[in-house]
Amino acid sequence: MERKLILENGMEFIGKGFGAQVDCISELVFNTAMVGYQEVITDPSYKGQMVIMTYPLIGNYGITDEDYESKSIHASGLIVREYNDKPSNFRYTKTLAEVLEESGVAGIAQVDTRMLTRIIREEGAQLGLITSIDTSLEEGLKRIREYVRPKQHVAQVTCKKKWYARTANPKYSIVAIDCGIKLSMISLLNQYRCNVTIVPYNTDAETIMAMKPDAVFLSNGPGNPEDVHEVIELIKKLQGQVPIMGICLGHQLIALANGMETYKLKFGHRGANHPVVDVRTNKITITSQNHSYSVKDCESKNSNIEITHYNLLDKTVEGLQIKKDYVFSVQYHPESAPGPLDSLNYFELMQNTIDEFKEAKGNE
Repeated sequence: MERKLILENGMEFIGKGFGAQVDCISELVFNTAMVGYQEVITDPSYKGQMVIMTYPLIGNYGITDEDYESKSIHASGLIVREYNDKPSNFRYTKTLAEVLEESGVAGIAQVDTRMLTRIIREEGAQLGLITSIDTSLEEGLKRIREYVRPKQHVAQVTCKKKWYARTANPKYSIVAIDCGIKLSMISLLNQYRCNVTIVPYNTDAETIMAMKPDAVFLSNGPGNPEDVHEVIELIKKLQGQVPIMGICLGHQLIALANGMETYKLKFGHRGANHPVVDVRTNKITITSQNHSYSVKDCESKNSNIEITHYNLLDKTVEGLQIKKDYVFSVQYHPESAPGPLDSLNYFELMQNTIDEFKEAKGNE
């Protein structure tokens, strides 16, 4: 079935629909990863966004039950150059189109994704509408103008009550603040001998400290970090009492809680090919990223905060550390390292930080 993509700037793209035959308005973003479309559409950080996959062939290995990053589809829509509905993969259980249709998510194929990506890179992120071929440009642009961008995405993707992910022979107990946490992150925490208690984003400090965690982990998630006031205040209350570590949105929230600022990038970072340098060691890591906002490289009200990592493509801040409070964070996703082992030092640093905190407390 022919469908249409209308951009906020007035451009139209005609393509073939797949997935749910529904209309969808959302912010358009692009992802440069060559594989991982299942992980992309099930990543809660994509809540409220339509994803353009720059790799030209999507759907060719289907959907596999074991590879979900969450229990549902969070991307609002999917835009691809060529869609393959006959997967070649012994592990697949459904096609991509079947899963999108079941979830009420629209897809459109046979559009020029290279041109779409260039438009976003040059003009910045903008809204798009996937709709019927019969929708006129005037009507589509009117609907886009009237669209109200939703806020508080974190409240929509967080868990409703606490749950547990336990491992054999645990050494550490971690409380993870769920702002849109990925299952692969929880799995890696388990591999590094952590029992994990996952709690809603608005859990209060007293409840968390009553669990006697060895550390608090701040997850990735969607939307503007400045909207997540609950977690910013939580960090302020917990900092110094327990080691705190974060990734992606969690990294931005740590920055905000310590007097730094965040801002929206022109077109964001999404993909598995971002080189990041650790300024303490000059070691370069190829990272996987997914975010629209970044920490502003400016002087903080907290003189103890140290910038530890930078993105080599655009010099944006990729890591922070507050050594005296046993706090650190990175902007990239260490659980999705394309290296594939480049980013695992994050988890080793986590273990070392917890051990140092325990030793310091034992000597008081």
